Amino acid sequence: MKLWSWVVGFGRFWYRFIVGDDWTVAAAVAVGLLATAYLNARGVPAWWLIPIVVAVVVGVSLRRASPAETRRA
Repeated sequence: MKLWSWVVGFGRFWYRFIVGDDWTVAAAVAVGLLATAYLNARGVPAWWLIPIVVAVVVGVSLRRASPAETRRA
């Protein structure tokens, strides 16, 4: 029983660490990683894709999280 609770706790930690408060950021990064892997498998250098995905997703996430009054300014 103790081992099972450790496994559940370990899984919860990684879920909260990766997904956190906004699951859309984790999903977008996962899609970006899959797209990068696909392009690299086809011989296309795609090192540039992840920084772009992260910058766009963080910007969108911050815009959604900011109050509406500050967006209009």
